[in-house]
Amino acid sequence: QVQLVESGGGLVQAGGSLRLSCTVSGRTFSIYNMGWFRQAPGMEREFVAVINWNGQSTDYADTVKGRFTISRLNAKNTVYLQMNSLKPEDTAVYYCAKGGSYSKSLNAYDTWGQGTQVTVSS
Repeated sequence: QVQLVESGGGLVQAGGSLRLSCTVSGRTFSIYNMGWFRQAPGMEREFVAVINWNGQSTDYADTVKGRFTISRLNAKNTVYLQMNSLKPEDTAVYYCAKGGSYSKSLNAYDTWGQGTQVTVSS
């Protein structure tokens, strides 16, 4: 069974940076499309970024475009989310997910991590 484990969350001041990591168990990581999503208190889970299986294609939510960068290292079964110029409105639990297709839709993802909290203070 594939498992996803996120790390790297924490408390940071507005304007600061964090890098989230998501390590995936199993031998077939390199064939998965991977996504990052986030969920703020009282809000629905929303798309943040997606990367295709070989890292050649990426896409972002408009709210994070130009500030966040998704990348992956297949040799380490890990996908990353570099977050720069953080804003208080980025505060949320961030989840990585394994998808069967390259998509912004939550429904395209079949396995999720437990989430990591990111808090941005003003």
